[in-house]
Amino acid sequence: MNLKFQYNKISQLQLIKQLGVREKALPTLKNKEAALRVEVKKARGMASELDQRIAERTQELEVFMKLWGEFDPDLISIKNVAIKTRKIAGVKTPLLEDISYEIAPFNLFTAPSWYLDGIVLLKELSRLQIEREFFLRKMHILEHVRKKTTQKVNLYEKVQIPAFEEAIMKIKRYLEDEENLSKAAQKILKDRTEELQ
Repeated sequence: MNLKFQYNKISQLQLIKQLGVREKALPTLKNKEAALRVEVKKARGMASELDQRIAERTQELEVFMKLWGEFDPDLISIKNVAIKTRKIAGVKTPLLEDISYEIAPFNLFTAPSWYLDGIVLLKELSRLQIEREFFLRKMHILEHVRKKTTQKVNLYEKVQIPAFEEAIMKIKRYLEDEENLSKAAQKILKDRTEELQ
């Protein structure tokens, strides 16, 4: 990183101030990154757990596949999916609040007796699928922000903070050299004036 600075006290103070800002922000960014990493892992775990539950339920229903041919798919539909947002380490993530279903009217006497159980099963499977999608979406959002935070941590830690420290050191050395030269010049001038007297 090429920092543009001048070899004077004002520039040195500005660099020290900017370095201080980055050094204070670094622990917060590291904590945010760690929190996001944990939340991404949790969301990934929940999504895979829901995948497993969906697969298990689907496998249980394989036995009744012939019956599902009689089931009217227009009988149940999703009316509304209520969504909340929740902040995790300063990042807004979606949270499933509720799912409303609309069930079309049907005659209980003419319809097969297992229709009510079928509706319950479809509600359960659709809820699992929607929850899975929410956890996947949450995981992708958090993963994206975590990557950005990791980049910022690395930028501060490996690029900017060392660059500011190096620039401050250069200015300090330059000012010390200038001061030493000034003192040497004053001493030479003093010695010459004493010789002339």
